Amino acid sequence: MKKESADIVILGHLAKDIIEVDHKSFTSLGGAVYYGGIAGTHMGLKIIVITRLKEEDFEILTIFKKNGIKYYAYPSDETSGLKNIYSSRNMEFRSYEPLGFAGSFKKEEIININSKFFVIGSIIAGEVNLELLKHIKTLYPNNLCLDIQGFIRVRDDKRVFYSSLTSKEKKEIISNINVLKVDQTEAEILTNEKNIVSAAKEILKIGPREILITHKEGISVFGTNFSNHFLWKNKTLLGRTGRGDTAFISYLGSRITKSPEDALKFAAALTSLKLETPGPFNLPRYQVESLIKKEYSG
Repeated sequence: MKKESADIVILGHLAKDIIEVDHKSFTSLGGAVYYGGIAGTHMGLKIIVITRLKEEDFEILTIFKKNGIKYYAYPSDETSGLKNIYSSRNMEFRSYEPLGFAGSFKKEEIININSKFFVIGSIIAGEVNLELLKHIKTLYPNNLCLDIQGFIRVRDDKRVFYSSLTSKEKKEIISNINVLKVDQTEAEILTNEKNIVSAAKEILKIGPREILITHKEGISVFGTNFSNHFLWKNKTLLGRTGRGDTAFISYLGSRITKSPEDALKFAAALTSLKLETPGPFNLPRYQVESLIKKEYSG
């Protein structure tokens, strides 16, 4: 029997979130499987999602069906969710409150298919532990990608906060990863370096092939012998939630055929458009190409 294939597999909880800006709230789906998955399918990629949520909430999986995304969903006691609290004066900073947690993924829930990239896109620590990470690495030895928030963003009953890793934990996690995604805050937590270039140099020593860093001004990628940087070109920040997930999947999807520089340029343009509207990126590809010509061709 022929092995199933995809461009990108994304593993992570599908969340039921609340977004609050200046004390006004609305509900939204969330998670890398949602923001990244839908952005990827609008790029023309074949996306497969692995997720967990409460069985009564399985009806929300129709969003994947509508977008042509195949999914493997497993029942849990709760559906994950975060309350994201922003002030419009500073949309770069947010605080969180936990709303639910769909539990840890199990070894038998990880499918082994032909995929260009396998992305661990956890919302919160505990979805994937080190043992499972090492198992996934045996299935996807050359194309395993990780958003570090899934190991350092921690929850208790009343709050969500960042927790640092020991040197041993950092090495055990990051040495297994081919492409690592962090934001500026996470880069500083991992390295104690405020400067993203210095932080990237420290992280590269641990072993990833490429590091993608999102920050207030834009997006950067670093490898052993290269670095590239592009600014965001958005006019508003109404779609701030999901920025990292969108940037990561649009970069990886472009990286299948493009150089790091060209893939980053595409991700910067696509994510800039997403930042202007709440929800996942769902515009036609030509709008991304138009923005590249207008803003990134100099």
